[in-house]
Amino acid sequence: MARKAGQLISRGPRTWLVRVSLGRDPETGTRRYHNKTIRGSFREAQSYLSAKLQERDIGRLPRAASIRLDQYLDQWLATAARPRLRPKSYTDYEPLLRLHIRPTLGTKPLGAVTQFDIQRIYAEMFGRGLSARTIEYTNAVLQSAFRQAVRWKMLPEDPCVGLDLPRVKRREMEALSVEECRRFLASAKESKWFALFALALITGMRPSEYLALKWSDIDRQRGAASVCRTIQVSGSCWNFYDTKRKRSRRIVKLQNFVLEVLDEVRGQRETEHDLIFHKDGQPLRQRKTKVEFRRLLAAAGIRSIRLYDLRHTAATLAVAAGVSVKVISDQLGHASISFTLERYSHVLPSIQDEAAAKVERMLMG
Repeated sequence: MARKAGQLISRGPRTWLVRVSLGRDPETGTRRYHNKTIRGSFREAQSYLSAKLQERDIGRLPRAASIRLDQYLDQWLATAARPRLRPKSYTDYEPLLRLHIRPTLGTKPLGAVTQFDIQRIYAEMFGRGLSARTIEYTNAVLQSAFRQAVRWKMLPEDPCVGLDLPRVKRREMEALSVEECRRFLASAKESKWFALFALALITGMRPSEYLALKWSDIDRQRGAASVCRTIQVSGSCWNFYDTKRKRSRRIVKLQNFVLEVLDEVRGQRETEHDLIFHKDGQPLRQRKTKVEFRRLLAAAGIRSIRLYDLRHTAATLAVAAGVSVKVISDQLGHASISFTLERYSHVLPSIQDEAAAKVERMLMG
């Protein structure tokens, strides 16, 4: 007697067990089923059964049921993630999945992973004291894997959609005042790090951008630097990459004193290495740069801030000088002007006050 392809089994008032036959396992010969409890009317349960039968017929459910999440993640990392990710991003992905997702869901069939399963993992992570940022990043990695499964027709939908994540507390950025900038530059001028930190402070480049600068990127005639690559150092290996976004590729104007300092550096050091900032031909590491940055801050009697905050300082200095938001956004390589407005909204009112005063003087004399 032939078995039914799909069944609706009553489990109580407005509760139905939907069972879809997936055939026999090719290795063990045992029958496989997709089971789902539906709470609602008979019509809703019937609709779900019809949809699953259709998915089974086009080959989705059998593939999702025959592979464990562990196996799928291995395939996804090797064939989809690794070819498109930078090494650092790839090395971040793997431990997030290994530590937080695989221990609980790794042996579960890909098609059996539910929103509740994932939500429970995030609740447990939060309960262990892990940050909302870590949970958000873990979800981003897992969602990327499930979206690929949908594109590969292995899943009908992404189970990460609609999850409730803890709210990430954005770290408040800090910036040096004009007076603190003067003291910091005076302190840095007595060291071999003056050119690097002067350029970082004035241009607002990201550390991975100014540490990747080459002499060929400096246009002395135009007084500008071309930002076209980043650098990543891992262990004894380092690699150059294109900037992450198209808008990150940009031309940044350099002040005269920065150009003069760079000229001095080029005259004092061997020019056989194209990298501007290096030690014996090897790129400088961000960790070492951070140490020297904090040392110079302490020498100037300035509170400790992050190295990345030099980028925020450059932006706030430009705002204070009355530079247009469009120009600031282009200089920083932001994805959009709206991002710049949102990021620096706390310092923009001063520009609006000054603009209003200028208009009033024009009109009223």
